[in-house]
Amino acid sequence: MDKNSILGLLLIGGILIGWLVMSQPSKEELALQQRAADSLVNYEQAQKTLAEAAAKTALTKTVQATAAIPDSLMNSDSVKAIIKKQAFGAFAQAAAGTNKLITLENDVLKMNLSSKGGRVASVELKNYKTFDGKPLTLFYADSSAQNLSFTANSLKINTDSLYFTNDVEGFTVAGDQSKSISFKAYAGDQSKYIEYVYTLKGNDYLVGFTLNTVGLQDVIAASTKKLELNWEMKLPKQELHTETQQNASTIYYMNGEEEVDKLSEASDEKVVMPTKTKWIGFKQQFFTSVLIADKGFESLVELESKRIQGGQFTKEYAANMAIPYTHAASESFPMKFYFGPNHYQTLKGYDLGLEKQINLGWKIFGWMNRFLVIPIFNVLDNMNLNYGIIILILTIIIKLLLLPIAYKTVLSSAKMKVLKPEIDALNEKYKDGDAMQKQQATMALYKQAGVNPMAGCIPVLLQMPILIALFNFFPASIEMRQQGFLWANDLSTYDSVYDFGFSIPWYGDHVSLFALLMTASTLLYTWSNSQLMGNTNQMPGMKWMMYLMPILFLGFLNNYSAGLSWYYFLANMFTFGQTWVMQKFVIDHDALHRKIQENKLKPKKVSKFQQRLEEMAKQQQQGKKK
Repeated sequence: MDKNSILGLLLIGGILIGWLVMSQPSKEELALQQRAADSLVNYEQAQKTLAEAAAKTALTKTVQATAAIPDSLMNSDSVKAIIKKQAFGAFAQAAAGTNKLITLENDVLKMNLSSKGGRVASVELKNYKTFDGKPLTLFYADSSAQNLSFTANSLKINTDSLYFTNDVEGFTVAGDQSKSISFKAYAGDQSKYIEYVYTLKGNDYLVGFTLNTVGLQDVIAASTKKLELNWEMKLPKQELHTETQQNASTIYYMNGEEEVDKLSEASDEKVVMPTKTKWIGFKQQFFTSVLIADKGFESLVELESKRIQGGQFTKEYAANMAIPYTHAASESFPMKFYFGPNHYQTLKGYDLGLEKQINLGWKIFGWMNRFLVIPIFNVLDNMNLNYGIIILILTIIIKLLLLPIAYKTVLSSAKMKVLKPEIDALNEKYKDGDAMQKQQATMALYKQAGVNPMAGCIPVLLQMPILIALFNFFPASIEMRQQGFLWANDLSTYDSVYDFGFSIPWYGDHVSLFALLMTASTLLYTWSNSQLMGNTNQMPGMKWMMYLMPILFLGFLNNYSAGLSWYYFLANMFTFGQTWVMQKFVIDHDALHRKIQENKLKPKKVSKFQQRLEEMAKQQQQGKKK
């Protein structure tokens, strides 16, 4: 590696370090996070103390009430009623009952609601299947929770222990219909209750969810300002590659300033939101469950995500939210659930920012996907073509859009190839001399010939945003989920033409043919590019690295989306074909050589900046001689 290569690596390192420094939170942000964490700790300690005191009081009362009762009567209904009265207070009647599931469904989803807790027990998406052909369930009753907790008569009440009554046994809606079902947990008489109202529309993934409190102003403790809503679930395995599903799953949320952020996908994380929160999304790779508050949840919302290794689950989510309570005779807190796919147009249609859960890339890369790639993809998708063919057509369209840039790149490489004999002569002349003199002579040759050695780099840099945008687009596109092409059964995950039965470090437990084709095409493109440059030896230390990098990336692409590997293979082959056609039929090398020789004879205008560089070089050379 020469000094230019070293300088380039240093610049890249400097940029990375600068980005890390700039992305660090400010002192004000750190202080705000610390205050929020301290507030949460104090809040949790206070709640724990109250809960322990309430439990102790309830236990004492229960012991006193049952101390004089003979053992033979302990299982009687009257004794059980006394115990429940001591444990649940005004909600003692709701503490007894039989759990039953009520099914609500429309054209796209099927929900099971549990009378115990009045909660959403499970959700099935009708139009989707798991990787092994089973019904796709977002979460199950025995691995999820939806609980409202508060203090009533010095007792800690959790609604997941209460039995709610409902007025409908279940229903199915279609088209433009809309139906609601009410679940009520009574506090002594029918004028005092907690109510959950679920509203379902036909052909819609959005479910209305309203919390009502009626007549509880004297039941709920006077010190209570907020009701705690706890929402938890374990994500079942739905995709072929568990690690890929884990790495694409996390909790998203929108704060009071309508900014969307997320927890880490790669590691366990727990955060506390210092401001209001608009919605919370339990995102999976291709599907999501979102709880949306019309008025926003109060500050200090706690979110936690944990990875689960092995078994039928991939991750575990938990969210603890605060709902304001003012002790009015009747209060209502409207919310909504979204249970559905991570489909960009579907999520964007709700105008809630839910589409930001789809990772389309950072800043400019995301813009490329939103305003270029997705519109073109949607037009092609409406033609009912195979998705492998759609990727082929998309590649052709993008290559045609980038054709002027590609021509500039090939033309610059052709100019460098024409100058190669003269550059080789300079390398031979100064091979034992001063490297600075060789560099000055080379730059002087470029200036005389009217060639900019950086001209070939700029077009490549202009193409990078699209290449990186597509790197994010294909793995996140639910449209390609379980869509086959050629030997691949699912373009959203890896294709396998041979399974080893064991895992090879770095590579995996299978052979992806699309990844092999992509690697081979990259090596072919690298070789043709070096031929186009005339096998220049200016940077011999980098030549082997250009061939090694595609092989190193093979281990990564072997477990990645087959659709992405198919696109990169097509892009490489089209680039190779474009370059060959331009070199063979478009660019006249003899005419290019004559033009370069003519440019050498023309007087060149030297900029002030160039003059300063040359003067600095002369001074440096004179200093070395002294």
